Amino acid sequence: MGLIACKPTSFPLATNLKLSTDSGEPLTNPESYRQLIGKLLYLNIIRPDMSYAIQHLSQFLSCPREPHMQAAIHLLKYLKGIVNTGLLYPIKSHFNVQANTDANWGRCVYSRKSITGYCIFLGKSLVSWKTKKQKTTSKSSAESKYCVMSDTTAELMWIAGILRDLQVSVSLPATLHCNNKVAQYIAANLVFHNRTKHIDINFHYIRDKITEGFIQTSHINSRLRLADIMTKPLPATHHHQLSLKLGLVFPPSPT
Repeated sequence: MGLIACKPTSFPLATNLKLSTDSGEPLTNPESYRQLIGKLLYLNIIRPDMSYAIQHLSQFLSCPREPHMQAAIHLLKYLKGIVNTGLLYPIKSHFNVQANTDANWGRCVYSRKSITGYCIFLGKSLVSWKTKKQKTTSKSSAESKYCVMSDTTAELMWIAGILRDLQVSVSLPATLHCNNKVAQYIAANLVFHNRTKHIDINFHYIRDKITEGFIQTSHINSRLRLADIMTKPLPATHHHQLSLKLGLVFPPSPT
């Protein structure tokens, strides 16, 4: 993109960024934007700190506009500053599985669907993460977080199956961290009929896994939830702190 000599930025997207499908001039060469986002999607496989930004920018592929390209260029400037950053996988680690989940209720200003995210650790190593817009519109913050807990449970089952095939013994129950107590109560209690009867049956999958002893839910302080980085743009300092907790190792600043 001709940005080798650009000045780096310290965060992927601005916290006050508001991109629209119909605001700004359409790009004269939309293919350049699509090619760039396609390459960033591959990069997302090894860079959890850019997961939300890449997911957000990939929504505008059908008709990219100037503000979208400017935001993508800003993301490249962030990448320039941490091009040598990578995930650290320690040689010595335990095999406890734990997951962090989060949902930004109604984040999409067009559909009012929630943006959800999770990150899963095997011992101290981050092995799976995702940023995703929910397919259905949640009626409350608790519902959106309950749904992402169910999706994360399915991912935990998949990881446990792979480890079982590799004859790796995993300590159970796996811990599923969430900062919403109502979502935890819904997962564990069948009595919340008024709040749960409209939720798709697929999302009640988590209840069976709690009963079976495969997972246990755990409340976590909102300031400590690692999946926050997957659901919204954050200020530079907070973004950097969570990136470190995910296991990213940053190169020393040049002197």
